[in-house]
Amino acid sequence: MSHSHQPLPPIAFIGGGNMASAIIGGLIQQGLPASQIEVVEPFEPARAALLQGFGVSAQPTATAALARAALVVWAVKPQTFKDAAQQAAAHTQGALHLSVAAGIRSGSIAQWLSSERIVRAMPNTPALIAQGMTGLYARAAVTADERTLVEQVVATTGAWLWLEQESLLDAVTALSGSGPAYVFYFLEAMTDAGEDMGLTREQAHQLAVATFAGASELARRSDEPPAVLRQRVTSKGGTTHAAIESMEADDMAQRFMRALDAAEHRARELGDEFGATN
Repeated sequence: MSHSHQPLPPIAFIGGGNMASAIIGGLIQQGLPASQIEVVEPFEPARAALLQGFGVSAQPTATAALARAALVVWAVKPQTFKDAAQQAAAHTQGALHLSVAAGIRSGSIAQWLSSERIVRAMPNTPALIAQGMTGLYARAAVTADERTLVEQVVATTGAWLWLEQESLLDAVTALSGSGPAYVFYFLEAMTDAGEDMGLTREQAHQLAVATFAGASELARRSDEPPAVLRQRVTSKGGTTHAAIESMEADDMAQRFMRALDAAEHRARELGDEFGATN
């Protein structure tokens, strides 16, 4: 896929944690030399890991070296974004900005960086193994070529989806951003149940994980909606029917939807809490 694209320009990362590392690993696989990657990371062990893992030498604070980056990726926690932006803004005026910080709205980022060239992304942790799903939103000033550059960077972590309304990123956060945790939560419960039924923990884990992986792949390849796939494995009076009836009696779908609403609500709150005030 990358062969039809322009070669990648120098890229800077503010924050060098897990998500930054996933992207950096992918960029290096795409052929971007480590010398073309700038990283600002205050935490010494994280800097050491970047050097050891990728040969990328990170700086503890923002310096003029950032100025050569055509793209700056903001991989910081929402609560530290404003401070990080104020330290780096003087060096990043010429760059396109890509934020992977949860909740922080592009209007706040535009204000802090005095730039309108901002793309907001909501990735998820399967990005660490190039199986991620990322929601993207670009401000009006971002050009088609700049969107293509963002796609080229995000493609190293998996799939992506553009949204035309920024508020929908809160829904993306609730579904795919936080979603891996819901899968792990169900896997825990299935493993516990299997152990209660007499399987070893390892056996139960193996059965549960393979089932999730296989069913997800089946849903991905199928033209049928999940409801139809579910009905196919649910014969009347059978074992699956007993389980689904029990879940329906517990109103599980409604409860699960309520959990996603809570995640979406929290994403909005983060934007209010840590964003610019006006």
